[in-house]
Amino acid sequence: MGELRGTHVPVLLERCLELLAPALGRGDRTVHVDATLGLGGHAEAVLEAHPQTILIGLDRDTEALAHARVRLARFADRIHLEHAVYDELPDVLDRLGYPGVDGVLFDLGVSSLQLDAPDRGFAYAQDAPLDMRMDQTRGVTAEEVVNTYGHPELARVLRVYGEEKFAGKIASAIIRERERARITSSARLAELIRDAIPAPARRTGGHPAKRTFQALRIEVNRELAALETALPAALDALNVGGRMVVLSYHSLEDRLTKAALADRVRSTGPIDLPVELPGTGPTFRLLS
Repeated sequence: MGELRGTHVPVLLERCLELLAPALGRGDRTVHVDATLGLGGHAEAVLEAHPQTILIGLDRDTEALAHARVRLARFADRIHLEHAVYDELPDVLDRLGYPGVDGVLFDLGVSSLQLDAPDRGFAYAQDAPLDMRMDQTRGVTAEEVVNTYGHPELARVLRVYGEEKFAGKIASAIIRERERARITSSARLAELIRDAIPAPARRTGGHPAKRTFQALRIEVNRELAALETALPAALDALNVGGRMVVLSYHSLEDRLTKAALADRVRSTGPIDLPVELPGTGPTFRLLS
């Protein structure tokens, strides 16, 4: 395991601690799930702030787990670090013997470790093999997606997961290129994408490849499918008074998160009744 480059700074750390504190700071023992452990920055802060809290950390990336295990070594007596995707949370809790938890944190998307590692293929700014798997022990790679998907399927992935307006043009360019030679590098793919997008559109909105790379990463890792299952499962696992915090970075994650929360914070009873029927009232309250 190599040294990490630079210093990992957890996103919105103080805000996350503020939101979780009422749930984790009560009683003798509370249980917190970091569903996207990453390099352990949020987890470390939670463990420092709440000396009675047990942490269950999930991550599909074995390299991230190894780094987090070193970082959190001084808390070894109250941590469980699990190689798992967050939609496997119910199985993990059942195996560890925790019927409920008090806090859950999701920090969605790609981690700084994955972006910074030149051999992982996540970043369009540096050349690397087209991998993009968060868990490098299983699953298809971005190279397989780019070189085997048909035009309709490839265009759908780029349009739906990348919200890419030029999905059809990019898919056509990829298929033309792979008929000549297999596409294996992130730099070559980024070049194809740039050339496929009309010049006026390339002048705004950042790097022209960013939406396609996002789409491929989501497809390779089944991120949205896993999230759609994980969010309700995490809410079901929360004890009364528990709290869930979700950090999302693009509209697809955001919509899924808001939909999952909306289901729990509104009444399901008939709107014209003067009183709430038993079992139809909201079970959660939005904190932000």
